[in-house]
Amino acid sequence: MKENVIKNKSFAFALRIVKMFQYLQTEKKEFVLSKQLLRSGTAIGALVREAEQAESKSDFIHKMAIAQKETNETDYWIELLFQSAYLHESQYKSIIADVTELKKLLASIIITSKENRNDKK
Repeated sequence: MKENVIKNKSFAFALRIVKMFQYLQTEKKEFVLSKQLLRSGTAIGALVREAEQAESKSDFIHKMAIAQKETNETDYWIELLFQSAYLHESQYKSIIADVTELKKLLASIIITSKENRNDKK
């Protein structure tokens, strides 16, 4: 069976987000932004999993597009946490690299899926 890269990477990313949330709550005593980060950062993988059971190609594309939006939102919260000094530069650079990779993967999946859908029409 072929490895599902986006499924694995989005799950690993969600684990990182959970750990970052725990760090922000316990070490930095930050409770509002960290909860927003937790919600959007873990939603990406949940949506990817949901897309596995899509009812149609259009449904699959739609779920992946929502995952892409959640990735953009997560990017926003991470940037805000960094700019407000809750994250050190090394923490920021490490996690933002993962966000960028997820954005590229999701964009590629959506584009390819739309092309494949149009080829069948």
